[in-house]
Amino acid sequence: MSTPTVVTCGADMFADAVAGQAVDVQRVDWRPPMPGTEADLATVATDPRRVEANRTAVEAMLGVTAHLVDVAPASEVLGLEQGQFLHAGPPIEWERASGPLRGALMGGAALEGLVDDPEDAVALFESGSSVSLEPCHHRSAVGPMAGVVTPSMWMWVLEDRATGRRTYCSLNEGLGKVLRYGAYNDEVLTRLRWMGDVLGPLLQAAVRGTPEATDVTGILTQMLQMGDEAHNRNRAGTLMLLRDLSPAMVTSAEEGGFHSSDVADVLRFVGGNDHFFLNLAMPACKLALDAGRDVPGSTMVVAMARNGTDFGIQVSGTGDEWFTGPAQVAEGLFLGDFGPDDANPDIGDSAITETAGIGGFAMATAPAIVRLVGGSVPDALATTRRMHEITLAENPRWTVPVLEFQGTPTGIDVTKVCRTGILPQINTGMAGAVAGVGQVGAGLVTPPAEIFPKALAALAARSAQAEVEAGRSL
Repeated sequence: MSTPTVVTCGADMFADAVAGQAVDVQRVDWRPPMPGTEADLATVATDPRRVEANRTAVEAMLGVTAHLVDVAPASEVLGLEQGQFLHAGPPIEWERASGPLRGALMGGAALEGLVDDPEDAVALFESGSSVSLEPCHHRSAVGPMAGVVTPSMWMWVLEDRATGRRTYCSLNEGLGKVLRYGAYNDEVLTRLRWMGDVLGPLLQAAVRGTPEATDVTGILTQMLQMGDEAHNRNRAGTLMLLRDLSPAMVTSAEEGGFHSSDVADVLRFVGGNDHFFLNLAMPACKLALDAGRDVPGSTMVVAMARNGTDFGIQVSGTGDEWFTGPAQVAEGLFLGDFGPDDANPDIGDSAITETAGIGGFAMATAPAIVRLVGGSVPDALATTRRMHEITLAENPRWTVPVLEFQGTPTGIDVTKVCRTGILPQINTGMAGAVAGVGQVGAGLVTPPAEIFPKALAALAARSAQAEVEAGRSL
């Protein structure tokens, strides 16, 4: 007679009791779906378009290769005009803006010469008469943390050569007291002006002078094998970018009239900023995810973004609609004397990395990340494994060596999140809640659970409408 095996789910008490009697137990990590989602799950699950739509969205996303093709001011590549400001996350107005977003907008206004003192920008934004706010995502761009982009800021330009589609991101300032964390003192503004006067033009000359456009997707593939996860650890990626651009930078400097000290300053700045490559990883992920947009019936998430007040997602099958809930405060490690009370709720477009299957989804590639964001090495491995339960596919280009080169979990599925209750894991920096403070720490965070049932309801409504329209056509 064969030895019996008992399958259990839910609480471990029963499983432990059976195992204590030397019976083989298979534990299943099952839980009921999110409350109130049962009917919508049934509607979406039986949508005849869903399987093929998700296959189409995933294949489109995985088929993109991002190349670095230019560096140029936002006024040129995004058409930003004086008084227009981009920001991270879903749409928001000044009245609801968080401290770090307000601080970054105040600093941006001073950078553009709209005010002499950043403090004077409060009245400018309160009046709203000569300024406007718009999400980076609405201009095919992404911005880390506050994500503020002004017309004079220089932008990375990435392109999918198969389609000509482009995405954009500002240049990375470094860590600590920087604009994207809401700081706006003289040191911050001086650095930004140097980035506009020296760093941007020299990078533009180097990119335009490089014989072969840098394959950003390829660098991402390599850096995941070298201990980076491309959100809060970008050390290998930054050094590979420096390797690719340095020769052209030196040559371009000689031909373009740059002083040798400018080249030295740029090399020192990039080499000393381990996060520099993040601002290339982000638009590379957006470029891939944008290819998977607007597929009727698809349940794949194509954007996760936070503005410091709201956390929003967009889904392939629901167009440009945002589904939002309150941003959460990350749990993690703090700098100096800062603590949880000093931290602002989650902020930034950098969760586009997790949306594409890296960052927090690839923590197993970067166990050292736990020293920055908290947790343990086993936690990092477990996180990557757990994210496979809520995704549609694995990325064959982005693999995890310690997991036998398994592809990273890719394509967050709204239905799987609602069915399992497992939320996407994001690792993130933490900005101070008060404008002007800057970075206070780094940690781990998840989206507010309620945004996924909202997206599911919208998908169910569209599914029902599609069924009605199909019936009319018979």
